[in-house]
Amino acid sequence: MNFKGKNVLVAGGSSGIGLSLVKLLSEQGAAVYVISRTIAEDWPEDIHHIALDITGNLDALTDFLPDQLHGLVYAIGSINLKPFNRLKEEDFLKDYRLNVLGAAKTIQYALKSLKNAGAASVVLISSVAARIGMPYHASVSAAKAAVEGLALSLAAELASSKIRVNVVAPSLTDTPMAQQLLNTPEKREASAKRHSLGSYGQPEDISQSIVFLLSEGSSWMTGQVIGIDGGLGKIKTI
Repeated sequence: MNFKGKNVLVAGGSSGIGLSLVKLLSEQGAAVYVISRTIAEDWPEDIHHIALDITGNLDALTDFLPDQLHGLVYAIGSINLKPFNRLKEEDFLKDYRLNVLGAAKTIQYALKSLKNAGAASVVLISSVAARIGMPYHASVSAAKAAVEGLALSLAAELASSKIRVNVVAPSLTDTPMAQQLLNTPEKREASAKRHSLGSYGQPEDISQSIVFLLSEGSSWMTGQVIGIDGGLGKIKTI
């Protein structure tokens, strides 16, 4: 896929899936704009970066974003796993602010640039846990389900502006955010066995699918939630 002449914004591009995506897009010729609190040492040299806390004031994006934006990916999220009786109101609010309001605010600031592109693609990241019940996921599952609802509504509302909105819903992926779930050989083996394909995800599994959704190859896709989860969300083999 060729992204030469295309501008893409990645919110959360300094680690994990977002970092993998930034590298892929840069390799394929995109001008990549990144929102993150930190800088990745292994970013390509030509990355445009702004240091922002996505839950704070985003007014600086007005001058940061290019006039035309052909793609936007919100790759910021959380893994907040607690027994339900230990979850406090602030846990739910924190997950909602980070996963849902952060995405909504970013898209609002970028909307003019997305419309100016003539045709654009927005990709949000949900979770397999928004579709199947998992213990200790109440707060983050509720937030990710809201991400999917937001995406479907925006897909309908923005279709007339030729802006497509889709969602990828991964299962457990080997990123810094998931480190505590994969920090021993026993945990890695158990996590792999939970998936029909016998492995947990790698960042590239998700970022390559996102690149497709940003590309012209998916130009007739909008309003879709795509599970990239080793089969966990749909099939059972044992």
